[in-house]
Parts: sequence; C-alpha cells; structure tokens
Amino acid sequence: MVGYPVAAGVNGTIDPANVTQLLVFVDKPKEDHLFEIADIRATGAYTPPTAWVTDADPFFPFIDTFGQYLHKDWPGKTHSLAELAANRQQEAKELEAQPGPKDWDPYGGSLAGPQLKATGFFRTEKVGPKWWLVDPDGHLFFSHGIDCVRPLDSTTPIEERETWFVDFPGKQPELAEFFSHSHALKGHYAGRSVQAFSFAGVNLLRKYGPDWRTAVPRVMHQRLRSWGLNTIGNWSDEHVFLMRLTPCTDTIGSAGAKVIEGSEGYWGKFPDVFDASFADTLRRGMEGKRGKSAGDAWCLGYFSDNELFWDDDGISLAVGTLRAPADQPAKKIFVADLQAKYGDIARLNQVWGTTHASWDALLESRVAPDPQKAEADLAAFYSKLGEQYFRVAREAVKAVAPNQLCLGCRFAWINPRAAAAAAKYCDVVSYNIYHRSAADFQFTGGADVPLIIGEFHFGALDRGLFHTGLVPVADQAARAQAYKDYVLGALRHPQFVGCHWFQYQDEPTTARGDGENMQIGFVDVCDSTYPETIEACRAVGAMLYQR
Repeated sequence: MVGYPVAAGVNGTIDPANVTQLLVFVDKPKEDHLFEIADIRATGAYTPPTAWVTDADPFFPFIDTFGQYLHKDWPGKTHSLAELAANRQQEAKELEAQPGPKDWDPYGGSLAGPQLKATGFFRTEKVGPKWWLVDPDGHLFFSHGIDCVRPLDSTTPIEERETWFVDFPGKQPELAEFFSHSHALKGHYAGRSVQAFSFAGVNLLRKYGPDWRTAVPRVMHQRLRSWGLNTIGNWSDEHVFLMRLTPCTDTIGSAGAKVIEGSEGYWGKFPDVFDASFADTLRRGMEGKRGKSAGDAWCLGYFSDNELFWDDDGISLAVGTLRAPADQPAKKIFVADLQAKYGDIARLNQVWGTTHASWDALLESRVAPDPQKAEADLAAFYSKLGEQYFRVAREAVKAVAPNQLCLGCRFAWINPRAAAAAAKYCDVVSYNIYHRSAADFQFTGGADVPLIIGEFHFGALDRGLFHTGLVPVADQAARAQAYKDYVLGALRHPQFVGCHWFQYQDEPTTARGDGENMQIGFVDVCDSTYPETIEACRAVGAMLYQR
C-alpha cells in the first residue's frame, strides 16, 4: 500500500534525535540552480493520525467487517448495521430539506445570468473577460463536478492477506457478487490478476437492501444536486450518468494502439499517433458511444486518454522516437521529414554532430543525437506529433458526436508545444492540477482558450485512512476550506470553465490493486459523507454564479 498504519518507534516512523541533515534537491535538473536557505525550524503541536497505533496488540486483523480500520475510532465511523440504516434515514431527510441551489436551471446553469444562444448542446463562449460553458438552454454553466461516480468503485486485493480481515463478509455465499479480479499496472501486484473484494458494494447492499442497484444511482444524483455539484466527471458509471439527471463528461482512450517503443511515461509508453491503430482505436471507442452519450444533450463532451507523458522539455517524445526500432511508423515519418529538409545525410551530420552513413542507417540507429545540437528538428517533430494526436482525437469525436466538445487529454506533464497543439484542436484544454490553488495558473499554449480541471483533491489522516492523497491537509476542517478556496480560485480565473474533484468515494482502506489507498472521497467505504467537505461544497454551489 502507498499508505499504511504504523506504531510508535517502529519501522516507518522518525526519531527526531536521529535526523542528521535535510536534503534539498531538484528532480532531474536540466540547468544550474542557486538556493538560499535560512532559519529552518519545526514549530507547532503534532497530532498523530488516526492510524497511529499505540495499543493494538495483536495488530492483525486490522480491518473490520465494513472495510474500516479496526484499531481506532473517529467521528462518522460505522459500528453496526443499525447505524448504516440510521444514516440512510437521516441523510434522506437532509437531502429533502436541501434539494440544491434555487438559481439553477435543470442542467445546473445560471437562471439569473444572461440568456445566450441555446443550441441544445453544451458549447463554449467568452462573455466579457471570462470563458464559460453555455448549457443546452443557453445559460452560463460552470462545470462544478466530481469524478468516479459509480456504486461499485475500486476493489481491494485479498490474496496474501488472509490475516488482515475480521468477520470477512466474503465468506457469506450470498455476497459472492462482490468478488472480482484486479489487474494492476504497478505496485506489489503489478502484472498479476488477483482476487479482489468490494467492501463498498457490500455496505451498499447492507444499507439500501436488495434493491440497492436501483436505489443508489438515484441517491447519487440527488446528492450531487443537493451538494451544489452539476457535473458527473470522468470514469463514472454510464448506468448512472445516462439517467440524464446530471450533466456528464465521457472519455475515450488509445489503450491497445501501437506505442512508440523508445518513449517512457508513468502510465506507460506514448501511443504512436502515426500508426493506423491509433485512429482505429479512438474511432472504435467513439462508435461504442452511439446510442449512449453521443448525441446526448446532457453530455458535455469527451476526454481522450489521461495524463499521457508529454514531458516538460518539449523534445523527449521526439528523442524517444529516434530510439525506436526502424519499423516504428513515427520514426519513419520523422526520418522522412529530416530527409526532405536536409537532402544529403552529410548536411544533417554536420548540424547534429553525428556520423550516420545514410538515411537508412539513421532509421536503423537506436541512439539519440545530442539534444542541444538537434533541438530545432526535435522540437519541430514534437509539435507535429502533438498536432497529429489532437487532430485525430478531434476527428474521432466529431465523426460520431459533432455537437459535443473535445475536452483534451487531461495534461499532467506538459510543455508549451503540447499545450499549443491542444489549443489548436480542442474545444476545451484539460489539466489535472494537484496543487493548493489553480487561481494563478498560466496557460503556456500561446492562445486564449477555455480550460477545465479534470482532477484535484485534498486528504487528511484523521478519519481512519492511511494516505492523504496527492495534496495533504491537517484535518477535515482544513480539507473543507481547501476545497472552497480551490474552486473559487478556479471560478475567478478567466479561462477555467470548470473543475472536477477526484473522486466520489475514498479508495479502499487496504488499497486498490495498484496500492493507492487515499482519503480523497466525498463519501467513505460505508457510504457515509464527510460533512465538512459537503458543507463547503454546498456553499460554493450556492455562490457559483453570484461570484
């Protein structure tokens, strides 16, 4: 797991008396840096996280029948089936009393704002100094959303973990539907298919009864409106968003297409956008949307892929292409471009400082040139590759859903060349921005275009989970304030037309197959809400269009 419970004084904790130095570093520096560091001190009072163990002996098992941490208590923890039922009844009254903002139209657009052209679909328009989405009825729309809205979210592996669980519900034959197999790209189980279990699913059955598959989606939509949210974001259950009660986004991806063998990335190699399989994969993805989200007025549009490794230097994908085999389609295109520019291989050798005997020899070579000497050519091909990616993605979307938006690829690693390519072909350029604020975000693509945030979150360790997520805060009160500040900062930004929280439910206490076990949900494994964050979200929704 990426986060785990620890006991005082054991491996994984720090004895301050043994700290001998603080190391400040830059990851993969490409230029010299000068630091000035002064007056370092530790201040304040330390509050151990909920998962801190001082009296759990024996430690195993450490997960209860609901999938929660066993050895500690906290506000909102579920202790019995009776509490699950009581929570359902209490929340039903709350949702009835607070149905959502009164100044919203059915889509969640502004009734009090200007009446713009209604096209029957979502579109973009710049009104005064700010970009907006405009909903199908012609009202201003800021996409205040949440990702992964689905009843059965991530499962947790149970193989090699027999001693972890007490009163494990999977032993009951009637709960066999909550078993599955998890395939992990990274972590302990990487490359394996392991048996996994959904504690969250079992808890929904316990809470809502045999009809939970029908009841839960309706509660989800009711919650979103009550909480001041108007968009179901990426990776959500189509059975939920196709109910057409809350606007949504959808996604297609290039997984399965040929990749550039010389490229690298956190989630894998970059797709070869010049190979026919890339366009074919995206087209098949969109064909699968016919009769579903394609042509649906409630669907804003489509993301393509997620957090592809575009790098931050604007040449690495071109370098990776030259490291690929000779039969790599992208490499053939690159070498052909170079041959058209230089004609004679000797001219290229002179500029690059290389000794290739022929153009065929360059094609066969797996060694990249000096990036400084070849920078102009590397940059030119990088831009061509980027434009090819977004042009093909746009064509795939518009061929099936001509009235819906191309929402980009949710940049995480980015540079101006990739941003410029996205700006040229996307209706909205998307980023996943895991920072305290996006209010001062600077778009580097050289154009005034609408932007959307596909992911952000904050998490704390005061409610029984073992990892904060990518942006830690002290506790739930701090998380609520961070949420409010972040969304209002995005709202003030002249280019952002929305932001989507990642994700609807906490990750499993004992982690997904890839090891993630973050406290990043609006609800926990027992479907109980985090009231501090919910109230902050409601406050933002109420002032969304007033601001």
